[in-house]
Amino acid sequence: MTELIQAIDQRGLIRDSYVIEGISAGECRSIFLDWALFEDHDMPQADRIKALLDHYGATAPDHPMTDVLTAALETPTAPKRRGGRKGRVG
Repeated sequence: MTELIQAIDQRGLIRDSYVIEGISAGECRSIFLDWALFEDHDMPQADRIKALLDHYGATAPDHPMTDVLTAALETPTAPKRRGGRKGRVG
């Protein structure tokens, strides 16, 4: 598993975020965005995030990066649009 994690997180951004004492959720989101935009890998991103969660999240379930990784897997729901008069009036 370590080789897979090293391949997924080549620059060690996610790994380092788990080591930083007192890191905030905002800092974790920034690190995650940097990782997501610049890490190049053949594996689908959702699978990479799941592997990172399995590796790091199991030992640090309350860490802000675990929350960020978990949120990244959640698919946003599209807002429901109401058409016609009910959509305008309420």
